[in-house]
Amino acid sequence: MSTASIAALNVYPVKSCGGIPLARARVAVRGLSLKAGASAVSDREWMIVEPSGRFVTQRELPRLALVRVSVGDGALRLSLPGVPACDVSLAAPAGPAVEVVVWRDTVRAHDAGDEVAAWLTRAVDHGVRLVRFDSAQERRCNPEFAGDSGAHTQFADGYPVLVIGQASLDDLNSRLATRGVAALPMNRFRPNLVLQGLDAYDEDHLDTIAVDGVVLRVVKPCTRCVTTTTDQATAARGIEPLEMLGTYRYHEALEGVMFGMNAIVTAGDGRELAVGASARCEFRF
Repeated sequence: MSTASIAALNVYPVKSCGGIPLARARVAVRGLSLKAGASAVSDREWMIVEPSGRFVTQRELPRLALVRVSVGDGALRLSLPGVPACDVSLAAPAGPAVEVVVWRDTVRAHDAGDEVAAWLTRAVDHGVRLVRFDSAQERRCNPEFAGDSGAHTQFADGYPVLVIGQASLDDLNSRLATRGVAALPMNRFRPNLVLQGLDAYDEDHLDTIAVDGVVLRVVKPCTRCVTTTTDQATAARGIEPLEMLGTYRYHEALEGVMFGMNAIVTAGDGRELAVGASARCEFRF
């Protein structure tokens, strides 16, 4: 057992768009959320799709990194430098129900309308639409890793919480420095929870993280994609950190490089996490 602390909390209301750093986050089985008046805005509650309904991310459209997301006055606000913002109501979805595809799952969602679709199409120079997860359904996490926990998520790739240790990024940046590569910020990896006080890559061996009545169970390494090579401030794409990670973090069984760990919520639904809170970390070896 080891003790760490929460260094950062983030939610990403729109999959693959900008995140929102939080001092406190509400915990639900489906992941973290923030309070917005009478509403709660959840992690990956919205997603951008092709007109066919298939999801798109920064993998295909790196300009999505430039779309900033904020919340206020009963609306989700999307903004882009030099472009008037677009607001999407947080009221109960009124748009038509549609079926959309995220990885191997086909799920029900609600279309957010033509205005935001036109705004996003201009923003990324590609025909897309915005949809909102239908909360009346459950998108189950892979039982191969989540077991019979009943864990489910919304439009996240597969699991409700992504955990990374700050020391792991520090170690990666020290390796990149030997190649003359500038240090990368944590936002390249889009974590929900950053832990301070663990040794580098200790999160690989975590079993549970317990904080103020909330228990997260760590279930699967996160294999990383080309999004990590996309500068979140400019949308410029390079080769790092994937090239460096490939030299020492390749996971043969998962056929990819790993950085960070996926977790599910096993206790504490409805409670809150706070930056600075102490976390009791149990390991499995």
